[in-house]
Amino acid sequence: MALNLFSNLPDSVVHGEAEIFDILLSAPGIKIERILSTGQASPPGFWYCQSQSEWVVVIRGSAGVKFEEDDTVRILHPGDSVHIPAHCRHRVEWTDPQEPTLWLAVHYSP
Repeated sequence: MALNLFSNLPDSVVHGEAEIFDILLSAPGIKIERILSTGQASPPGFWYCQSQSEWVVVIRGSAGVKFEEDDTVRILHPGDSVHIPAHCRHRVEWTDPQEPTLWLAVHYSP
């Protein structure tokens, strides 16, 4: 079955509202999500710490992802990706408030 990542997307997500998560594939040991963000970020002081590894790529828009271990914000633009090992504490510092940021996230068992 063919799928277009840009199909059925709203024009934007209103800043301050929840991001939109669509599960594109879910099978034992793997989940692939399409995420649409507009200005959303992790809450202050909140860190993700997931039991699965994750690889994310920005398709459009931009975002800043921060890792607790080195306190560096990695800025992601279209085509940029980052691997997040299981149990690696990280957070989304920001997503573009003007242009919707479209992510593709692959969660998998280490």
